[in-house]
Amino acid sequence: MIDELIKILNRENVEWEVYWEIGRGSSFKIEKCELERAQRKYHSGIGLRVGYNGKQGFSYITGLTHSKEDLEKFVKKTIKLAKVGEVKFYGFPEKKSIKKVSGIYDKQIAKLEFEEALELGRGISKKESELRDKYGRSYTFSGRLAFGVAKDGIVNSNGIEMKEEGTAMSFSVYIVRKDGKVGTGDYYKASRTMMDFERELEKGLEKAMQEVELSYNAKPLESFDGELVLEPHSVASILGLFISNLRGDNVYHRRSRFNKLGESVASEAFTLIDDATLEGKIASYSFDGEGNPSQRTVLVESGILKNFILDETYARLLKMESTGNAVRDFRTPPHIGTSNIIVEGREEKLEDFEGVVIKKVFGEHTANQISGDFSLTVELGYVVKNGEVIPFKDNMFVGNVFEFVKSITAVGKKKEELGAFISPRVLGVGRIV
Repeated sequence: MIDELIKILNRENVEWEVYWEIGRGSSFKIEKCELERAQRKYHSGIGLRVGYNGKQGFSYITGLTHSKEDLEKFVKKTIKLAKVGEVKFYGFPEKKSIKKVSGIYDKQIAKLEFEEALELGRGISKKESELRDKYGRSYTFSGRLAFGVAKDGIVNSNGIEMKEEGTAMSFSVYIVRKDGKVGTGDYYKASRTMMDFERELEKGLEKAMQEVELSYNAKPLESFDGELVLEPHSVASILGLFISNLRGDNVYHRRSRFNKLGESVASEAFTLIDDATLEGKIASYSFDGEGNPSQRTVLVESGILKNFILDETYARLLKMESTGNAVRDFRTPPHIGTSNIIVEGREEKLEDFEGVVIKKVFGEHTANQISGDFSLTVELGYVVKNGEVIPFKDNMFVGNVFEFVKSITAVGKKKEELGAFISPRVLGVGRIV
């Protein structure tokens, strides 16, 4: 059917791009130790972009089995949208060499039957029930498990033609202890390949229980201003604000703090990378949503701004090259997104740090993107003093993201993966009120 669509498009006096995908997935939700929901879903469709006289039209259809007549109507509709629309068209990518990224497809996940996946979901329910029986009814256990396989492809009038298949699985557990006080803990893991599920489940429940006990016994901390450590979860929250200033659309429309490469934007101890080429990582891919090759992009190196995050459109507007960061599904035109974000820098052993450690914060959506000011609620932190761990929560972590990244003096040696965010601990200066 894609071939028939291409034939129709080639008869029109337009530039065009066809993006298609097909996939299936299963998901399971556990609430209070009971398998509450089991779902199996399928999806497929085509997104079509056309360029006509400097304007862009976009539309989509669901499914991959359509008559020639329906395809012709689809093309006519999209061309009409370009003719009457106001979205400017800057061109599609040219064909480039693509290097296959390995480890993003696993036959074991692709061939997993629904009943087999369901048994794994029941396994979470059973294990959590055992823990509830052990620790008592003041503990509530929940969880999620999901598997998916999808194939997508892209072809355009400039000669790009490629496709790729990938798999993924993820699971999470969430525990609440409520008995006069409240404590919470959670764990999340995502992978392109089948995990050693029993081992990961044991590890996840153990880590979540440790968080629960810290959270349950935590009290607000007295005000603090000085050197502290952020664990990876809180690093991700803080850097989300920083990274938005590196997006090409924000740079072009002057919604970013930055406007030129080569300036100092962080301390020499800090390096930030976007890398879609990492083997087996959850946000890796061989080509992006426009057909540009994936790549490893150093965004900040030893404090110096090296690159912005770019798709084809904003690369052209900024007179730069795409970094292969166009993301999409068939229902949307491509837009700028990140792949695997990695924090590196001047390494020190921070695992034995004594002082204030912030594990988790929330509320980053309230921060000011351009000024960088933030005031985040501490979901969980702790103070290490003479080997003793004293937990705290419900304080506010306040400051400015641009000042914080300039205050960083070291990063830890051990990285942790939180989905597509890969980071060690980070040592900087902050304020807790």
